[in-house]
Amino acid sequence: MSRDVSHLSDVTKTPTEGDGSYKRAPSSFRNSIQAGGQFPPERGANRYHLYVSYACPWASRTLIMRKLKGLEDIIPFTVVSPLLGTEGWPFASVDQFPGAEVDPLYQSQHVKDLYLRADPNYFGRFTVPVLWDKKQHTIVNNESSEIIRILNSEFNAILPEEKARLDFYPGELRKDIDEVNEWVYDRINNGVYKSGFATTFAAYRTAVVSVFEALDRVENMLKDKTYLISDRLTEADIRLFVTVIRFDPVYVGHFKCNIRTIRHGYPNIHLQVSSPHYVPRTHWKIHFFFSWLRRLYWQNDAFQSTTDFDHIKTHYYWSHAHINPSQIVPIGPTPNIEPLETNA
Repeated sequence: MSRDVSHLSDVTKTPTEGDGSYKRAPSSFRNSIQAGGQFPPERGANRYHLYVSYACPWASRTLIMRKLKGLEDIIPFTVVSPLLGTEGWPFASVDQFPGAEVDPLYQSQHVKDLYLRADPNYFGRFTVPVLWDKKQHTIVNNESSEIIRILNSEFNAILPEEKARLDFYPGELRKDIDEVNEWVYDRINNGVYKSGFATTFAAYRTAVVSVFEALDRVENMLKDKTYLISDRLTEADIRLFVTVIRFDPVYVGHFKCNIRTIRHGYPNIHLQVSSPHYVPRTHWKIHFFFSWLRRLYWQNDAFQSTTDFDHIKTHYYWSHAHINPSQIVPIGPTPNIEPLETNA
């Protein structure tokens, strides 16, 4: 008789603390891919596989990094349905939501089947992303922050030089990146969940105020800048993007993060901002345009091609029946993301 794990797979049974606040459980599989290790990098698509949801911001991080590093021919991926039910994330064999796929390796019905294949005694959440080893039939890692660093560096020896030299966690910026990641994760990435899953007003108010204080901080950081840290795209931008792109379509309404919207409340994050710069010893004035969110989405395919608003909106509004009992998915906002102006 199979073990009942519905208390681990059913998102409506997500526990909260005694004060009504939400605390995310840590990931359980924390191995790495390393040359000479248990999980070495290998050429071709016969060793590793990603299981993801387009709806999930944590999984989207890994898809963005995979695309940026040119790992498409080394690490294929499978997309689950966004309709997260009592059994967890379903594959297309159970729910044929447009864009969902069947499990090509084991014909699993749900992501939980993979976890229990890797460890029949597993006693944690059945989350995505999952980085899977097809030879050892087990999970390498299910922590997105670690997976993106694996993808960033551990396949460089077998990548073309133009992809291997791309480094989104460079040594000289790691201290700054780590510092930004720490508060962005706590107050924005996970902060929206703490707001949405709170079961008391006091816990909600603490969480939502913290979200917007952190967004204000990001807004100040992006003044006259294209990226969060230095003048280059880093891991910090990737980790923030996946939350900000979901903010207006989902978190404003569903998670009650409605003090301001990104599109109307944060010009440095969202809008096209003209910043005049005067050329010394001339009468010339040059205008530079900054638009962090929309530039990443519209001008970098790694961000746009891994963002599916149908999956995103359907997942949150349908799956969290304890928050939205009608499971009605709203039409707006229209558009989900505004276009990048042609004169940017």
